[in-house]
Amino acid sequence: MDVLVDTSIWIDYFRGGDSCKEMDFLIDENLIVTNEVILAELVPYLKMKQQRKIVELLHEVSLVSLDIQWEEIIEFQVKCLKAGANGVGIPDLIIAQNARQNACKVYSLDKHFRLLSQALKVKLY
Repeated sequence: MDVLVDTSIWIDYFRGGDSCKEMDFLIDENLIVTNEVILAELVPYLKMKQQRKIVELLHEVSLVSLDIQWEEIIEFQVKCLKAGANGVGIPDLIIAQNARQNACKVYSLDKHFRLLSQALKVKLY
């Protein structure tokens, strides 16, 4: 099963954090995927830091199709609020929806995804 790697993991990986070993495994096994939301969060900063090679490599990661269903996003937010998960941002909801649409697991350090996994049945890595 593909793993949609969230921005928080990429940042930790670039900084040499705790996720390095697991990310190296996922990369070696060709299990990682990304989407336009995650790239839009990562690439501008990398360009500002003149990290062209990393940007090129990120663009080589398989993209999963992004089909935002806004009514579903609204329902996701309602479910989160009912479950007590306040403050889940729209980008995280889009990433969760995208993972479900493409039968991916989400790999993230963001605590919102633990809440999303319970409220929306998003699979986590």
